[in-house]
Amino acid sequence: MSLAPETTAPRWIALWPAGMLGLFFLVPFGIMLAVSVAHRDMGGFYTWAFEWNSYARFLSAFFGKVMAVSLGVSLTAGAICVALAFPFTVFLSGMGAKAQTRVLVTLLSVLALSEVIIGFALSTILSQTAGIGNIFYWLGLIDAPQAFAPSLFALILGLCYIGFPFAVLVLYPPVSRLDPEIVEAARVMGASGPRAFFGVIVPNLRGAIVGAFILVFVFTLGSYLLPQLLGRSEHWTLSVHITDQAIYQSNLPFAAAMSVFLMLVALSLVGLASLAGRDRGAK
Repeated sequence: MSLAPETTAPRWIALWPAGMLGLFFLVPFGIMLAVSVAHRDMGGFYTWAFEWNSYARFLSAFFGKVMAVSLGVSLTAGAICVALAFPFTVFLSGMGAKAQTRVLVTLLSVLALSEVIIGFALSTILSQTAGIGNIFYWLGLIDAPQAFAPSLFALILGLCYIGFPFAVLVLYPPVSRLDPEIVEAARVMGASGPRAFFGVIVPNLRGAIVGAFILVFVFTLGSYLLPQLLGRSEHWTLSVHITDQAIYQSNLPFAAAMSVFLMLVALSLVGLASLAGRDRGAK
């Protein structure tokens, strides 16, 4: 009986992902990098040159304020999402298989909603005429119906609404694989519930927690629609200012420079998360 010869894939197939990466990432990134060092034309265009005027604006008070707001909003949203998602995921992993499936499907359905739908829904809920302010007024908690959007609170709420499912989906695999005997051993040795949670579960899942936080942070740092729908102009993230500089201020070189900066920050954070996970796996 003869066995069929093993077939190996042609070597050129490995060039396909590299070609797609170069075509859809490296080429646009190279064009954006070239535009970032171009000379701004006051007519709304630019001329090819090599100058650092756009990057020099990173030292201005304007860019410092933009980065402070963007980083503050993203850090806050990431911290809140992880702080809520981690205990929720631990509780979820202790449920039955059918209940876990229903919860995960519900979270995936939330991810299927667009930012436009979420933004307008939250802006309606937080409005003065048809929002929860009327319920608070009816309960006697406030003196008169009031709007809670646009505001920083509404923006953080919207970002957490979107980021929470991502955090849960990142935390769920490592949490579900955690050996329950570790927690039981801690309880047998006299550790209380909170002490076992913070002293055993959290240290064993530190890498997953950091990864979930970085994912939500990067995602919210690039948010574009929610800051405009739920926040004020002083709450705009870097992505909104990039569009503002490119379209309304007609400053394409500065918009490209901020885009390069945003992409490098996101790639650096993803690289740090990957490196942290690799080091933890090696240990």
